[in-house]
Amino acid sequence: MTVYSFAGAALVAASSSAVTPLYRLYQQSMHLTPLMITLVFAVYAISLLAALLTVGGLSDYVGRKPVIFVALLINAVAMVLFSYATDVTHLIIARAVQGLCVGIATTTLGASILDSDRKRGPLLNSVTAFIGLMVGVLGAALLVTYGPDPLHLVYEVLFAITAVMIVLLMVMPETVSRKPGALASLQPNVRVPPQSRVALLRVAPASIAAWALGGFYLSLMPTVVAVIMGVSAPWIGGVVVAALMLSGALAVAALRHLPPRRLLVLGTATLSLGVVVSLIGIWQHSVVALFAGAVIAGIGFGGSFAGTLSALLPTAEAHERAGLLATFYIISYLAFSLPALAAGVAVPYVGLDGVAYAYGVVVIVLAIASMIATLRSEA
Repeated sequence: MTVYSFAGAALVAASSSAVTPLYRLYQQSMHLTPLMITLVFAVYAISLLAALLTVGGLSDYVGRKPVIFVALLINAVAMVLFSYATDVTHLIIARAVQGLCVGIATTTLGASILDSDRKRGPLLNSVTAFIGLMVGVLGAALLVTYGPDPLHLVYEVLFAITAVMIVLLMVMPETVSRKPGALASLQPNVRVPPQSRVALLRVAPASIAAWALGGFYLSLMPTVVAVIMGVSAPWIGGVVVAALMLSGALAVAALRHLPPRRLLVLGTATLSLGVVVSLIGIWQHSVVALFAGAVIAGIGFGGSFAGTLSALLPTAEAHERAGLLATFYIISYLAFSLPALAAGVAVPYVGLDGVAYAYGVVVIVLAIASMIATLRSEA
């Protein structure tokens, strides 16, 4: 069940990022503005958050397999909706449905991984999303560049894989027993314990910076590569986004044993450096520098993500961690979506390059603020 759950979680993440290399094609065929693209992206993130906070713990009560089945079924529906999308309204609906799938699947498949492999489960859960996002972006970019009918082929492939996963689920073992309390579990539990508030204030800027950067990459980076850098090949933008995710996964795996304080300082410093290098690449119209910046920023993304959770969760008692984690998810996914949406609004007024510079500066300021707060805290 470990391999299946890992593959399922990666598939859901890949499905969510596969649309990124297609945004440029949607711009051309549907005449979308940057605001429309970021709106499509933001709807996904909000839908994901809503599902995560309500049905995220449902599988503890009704079993993992029924919830996984529903999540995969929703993912298949989303792929069909994307395949038949002809305007921005269709894209918004498809992304909203997809957000529900990811919100349902993330905690359920993650819990299933832990059920079947307590030793390696935490590591697998920490890298699954990064790996899935990387595979989705890179695979879709290659299909868009070299395959026929790019606006349909990507989703047809993902639909087929999802269908295979649904069939395989039938022979997978259930890892938990049913118990009462399913309806009560649907009520969001959002609470910050008093002893965790200082730590949350200290790490929140780093979390916001990291997730905001991820949101920018997944929504607007292919447009930046095409418009500002003048590169028409979709796979280039896909490679830049994939580099951020791959280096993030490697950073989480390699740095996970560092003390939280050191991990957070290293993550925020590297994130800031990566953004600086990326902005230099945009300024110089250098794809190589942009790629290098993505790799460096990805290390910072992974380090900041792991560092914030490692520093934050131990401050709460066991029965308080669900509420604290829910708060963390709210902050993270709002940072994932709202800044990108604001960037889309600003593009007509200051230009895409101006938005990229301003966005990068804000990310750097937030990361450095969190780094300074961490350095001033007790070791």
